[in-house]
Amino acid sequence: MSSNNHLIIFVKNPELGKVKTRLAKDIGDENALEIYLELLKHTATITKPVLAQKKCYYSDHIENIDFFSDEHYEKLIQKGGDLGERMYQAAKNSSGEWAENIVIIGSDCYDLNSGIIEEAFKALKSHDFVVGPAEDGGYYLIGMKEPHPSIFLNKIWSTENVFLDTLLEIQNLNKTHYLLPTLTDIDNINDLPEALKNLID
Repeated sequence: MSSNNHLIIFVKNPELGKVKTRLAKDIGDENALEIYLELLKHTATITKPVLAQKKCYYSDHIENIDFFSDEHYEKLIQKGGDLGERMYQAAKNSSGEWAENIVIIGSDCYDLNSGIIEEAFKALKSHDFVVGPAEDGGYYLIGMKEPHPSIFLNKIWSTENVFLDTLLEIQNLNKTHYLLPTLTDIDNINDLPEALKNLID
């Protein structure tokens, strides 16, 4: 089962002043970095037990020593202009490696757990797409049997219409979809659960 399931994880290289910039306006760059490192650790913890080929795509360069061990994760660099292009390229790479089911997640969702990722792979047995909506109108997870350019390209990212636009594209393709629970992406101070608030100096 695992080799036909590809789990793609999009992460940013954890550098001061370059991660969680909206959050940093409220709590400062150092606290924002501390929280992002905790999000990366959480993402590694929940993805490790999932039965899938795991691919960690970094924004700028490969981190050799981090929470994602070389033993469990293939490490690559994101390619393309905006987020949509980068996700499409990553999904196409997996599709070229005979992946039957592809799930893409980011590293901003502290509510996400292994069970939800496994539910996404299970849903792809009977649906063409699976989407995990985020409270802010985007999505924290997208899964597919095969990547279609219209799902990813020519989108305005980080807006409240991303999730609905994606559902419309799936509808236009005459494909089926499965919805996961709505969760919160960590973008600003109001999104922080207590466990992450406690990290703020």
